[in-house]
This record gives sequence, structure tokens and C-alpha cells, in this order.
Amino acid sequence: MGKIDRSSKPYKPSTKEPFMNERQKEYFRQKLNDWKQDILRESQETLDHLQDESGKLADMADRASSETDRSIELRARDRQRKLIAKIDSALRRIDEGTYGYCEETGEPISLKRLEARPIATLSIEAQERHERREKVYRDD
Repeated sequence: MGKIDRSSKPYKPSTKEPFMNERQKEYFRQKLNDWKQDILRESQETLDHLQDESGKLADMADRASSETDRSIELRARDRQRKLIAKIDSALRRIDEGTYGYCEETGEPISLKRLEARPIATLSIEAQERHERREKVYRDD
């Protein structure tokens, strides 16, 4: 039996290496760009679907159902547009060297959180404080 080749194993950021070193920055840059491309592809598919549907509907029930679908798809596209803006902002932070650091405390955001939500701008603790403050104001 030969040795296991570990070099082909995909890179995952680790707490054993310096935080936001070049390899980690490149990893998150690629993750963000891949996510953005997926969203843009889905958005184009939605647009193509809406254009295909608009010419085919003859009866009123089909047309009403289609308008509801169109409304839902347009709201989804608006959410996607906002998400792309957050992704672009995260990519700028990578270029500026501020990516991965909490906007409130300046402390590193955990790699686990960034892996789950690469657009995060707050550490878990700061996010929880922020949400508690929002809840207090909503309850008033």
C-alpha cells in the first residue's frame, strides 16, 4: 500500500494558521465569487423563465397565477440583488484588509462563522447584542 496523497485534499481555513493570511483571503474571495456567479446564473434563469411565460398565457386564471409567480420571483430577485451588494462589499473588505474582522469590536470573526456566512460583518457576540437591541426597540 502506498502513502495517502494529502495534497489533493481541498484547502479549508484552519485556526492553526495566521488569521486572514493570503491563502485564507483567496479561499474566501473564491467562495464569494462562486456564490455571486451562482446568484447571477439563477437570476438570468428567472428572467428567461419570465419572458417565456409572458407570451404563452391565454386564460385569466393562468394569467393571474402567472402574475403571482412573477411577483414572488421579482421579490426573490430583489433579495438576490441585495445579497450581491453584500458579496461585493465583502470582496472590497478582502482587498482593503478588513475582511474577517468584526465591524463593532475589531476582533476576528470566527472561521466557522465566516464559512457559514461569508458576508458576515459582526462576530457572533456582536450580532447577538445587535439583535437584542433591535428586539428591545421593536417591543417598545
